[in-house]
Amino acid sequence: MGTNISIHTSSAVSTASGQATGTLMKRLFKPLATLALVAAASASFAAGPAPLKIGTVVWIGYGPFYVAEALDLYKKYNMKVSLQVFTDPALIPSAIASGAVDGGMLTYDQVVGQVAAGQAQKVVMPIDYSNGGDAIVADKTITKVADFKGKKIGFNPLSPSDFLLSYALKTAGLSDKDITPINMTPEGVPAAMASGQMPIGVTYEPSLSQIVSQGGGKKFKVVFSSKNAPGLIADVLVFDDKVIKAKPTEISNIIKVYLDGMAYMKAKPDESYKIIGKFMGVTAKEVKEQLTGVYNIPPAEMPKAFVKSAETTSYYGSGDVIGKLLLAKGQIKAIPATEATIDAQFVTALSKK
Repeated sequence: MGTNISIHTSSAVSTASGQATGTLMKRLFKPLATLALVAAASASFAAGPAPLKIGTVVWIGYGPFYVAEALDLYKKYNMKVSLQVFTDPALIPSAIASGAVDGGMLTYDQVVGQVAAGQAQKVVMPIDYSNGGDAIVADKTITKVADFKGKKIGFNPLSPSDFLLSYALKTAGLSDKDITPINMTPEGVPAAMASGQMPIGVTYEPSLSQIVSQGGGKKFKVVFSSKNAPGLIADVLVFDDKVIKAKPTEISNIIKVYLDGMAYMKAKPDESYKIIGKFMGVTAKEVKEQLTGVYNIPPAEMPKAFVKSAETTSYYGSGDVIGKLLLAKGQIKAIPATEATIDAQFVTALSKK
């Protein structure tokens, strides 16, 4: 749909030495210098690893990361990672570019857009594919995408919601020019639709369930979702190329911790639902229901995302569709090479173990 990581760094100790005279001074200098080094190292150890920040949004597919943070699974790798929650996913790429966060959880279309704009942000790991968790919801009078023509539609520009809507309109022979866009965040869609401000909205979980449940489930319905476009809305873990080169070990460990979080969810699902629910502000039951709308990619399948293929579960396949849509919308001036948007080294290394 998209954390700070702390890294242990040793501080250098510099000592200024004057010219010592006599055997006694020479013998005293070495133990004193050694004590200074030990004291500095002890202080560094006591301070612990510096925290790394990862930008994210409240999204069910990021559950393993929520579990990892709650249980501090990073401690095993002497790391501290904090999740920085954004209400608008469109703000995360700029936070990565500025260094406000070390990395982020984005959707692949965001990465394509950033690279096209000259940023060196790359996918280091696939997280999940939306499988119904992103959707276009409308009131009961609207039954198909063709009915969107001339209607007001609320969605977040330059976001996964925007992309899903563009793709849906294209399937019905429509374009952005055939609708009246209403700019709003995914979280704002439920209230706007409930108030009658607009008949159609694009959002994702947990806002999606909030809309569909209104009026006893009889007021709104899903007209088009990510189930209709498998793999096109892919959530990914992203870092700037400079961070990838500077902190490869930390990134590798973050991926390992994510997999530990997935394993915990599988081993203790009920406890995991509670943890994720607390982070998302929903019940454990709602977490269980929302998880059916995403497909968290298991380790064995991760390498496939980086392999050249026309399938939309490959970044090459989905990237081609995404790039053409963004180009047609005028959001990018040229489609970037897929190779410029990905770095498979970490997933490749894991698959070899």
